[in-house]
Amino acid sequence: MVDFHRIRNPENNRYLTKLLSDFELTLPEGADDNLGVFDNGELIGCGFLKGNMLQGLAVDRSRQGEGLSASLVTELIKMAAERGITHLNVITKPSMAGLLSGIGLKLVAEAPPYASFLEYGTGNVAAYIQNLKKLAEEKPESCACLVMNCNPFTKGHRYLVEKASSESEWVWLLVVQEDLSVFPFEHRFELICEGTKDLKNVCVIPGGEYVISSVTFPSYFTRDENLAAAQGAMDAAIFAEVIAPALRVKRRFVGTEPTSKSTNLYNRALQERLPPKGIEVIEIERVAVDGTVVSASKVRESIKNDDWDEVKKMVPDSTYRYLTSPMARQAIEKIKAT
Repeated sequence: MVDFHRIRNPENNRYLTKLLSDFELTLPEGADDNLGVFDNGELIGCGFLKGNMLQGLAVDRSRQGEGLSASLVTELIKMAAERGITHLNVITKPSMAGLLSGIGLKLVAEAPPYASFLEYGTGNVAAYIQNLKKLAEEKPESCACLVMNCNPFTKGHRYLVEKASSESEWVWLLVVQEDLSVFPFEHRFELICEGTKDLKNVCVIPGGEYVISSVTFPSYFTRDENLAAAQGAMDAAIFAEVIAPALRVKRRFVGTEPTSKSTNLYNRALQERLPPKGIEVIEIERVAVDGTVVSASKVRESIKNDDWDEVKKMVPDSTYRYLTSPMARQAIEKIKAT
């Protein structure tokens, strides 16, 4: 007899580990709740709820075709509703997309062979697109775009924005909104605005949940060696299908990262997937100071080492003032504690 109930001690459940690994998944981190599918006590399916995200959906391959996946998702939707959650996102394997569409989830974007992104309920991508279209009213028909985290904003970021500004009629700068960085979003956003305010054809806006976040691709979803390529593929899919048409984007600027294999894989995914959608990808060499490529990670490393002379070389004056102010104290403490 099949029933649904919570999985106890999921971190130490070897049956759950095997079930997830059969689908090249790992245990989602920080999940709020979970639900297992059991047949006479044997775990044959699982799903997790984290915020408004359905994660780690898996049903034993030998039991597929019995409607268990649909039942599992339906039960998870009920669980979310009990928490007052009316809008859900799900990242799943492409093979699951058709099934989930059949029970009411809407396909947002596909990034084969890695994943499909679907959503359910209110507050969906249509509203996000409409908001972007309002921003783009009376803007040029062909715009450029940058997507940045800026943890914190550096002279390298400034150089990249300057290049985009000088080569474009209008530039949208979307700031990664998810707060998984050392420096909180509201501070990162303000630093970017302050550091680019003289560039009159650059508009800084929050990225929302559809721009490079754990929603667009959670790290548990694939093996480490594929993660950067998978994230890049999903970012490209959502950018091409959702963001670029709404903001009239025809060019996307990205910066190189010579020391980062994952960034190179990410950029390659964008370069492979965006041009066929009519979006040119322009890769700009990172600026260097005294022979060292400027990056946010280098800034954080210098902060950790109390090398404030080096920090000052790599960041605009506005960022330096912030870093040495009480506003940044908590973030500085986090950096030094790692």
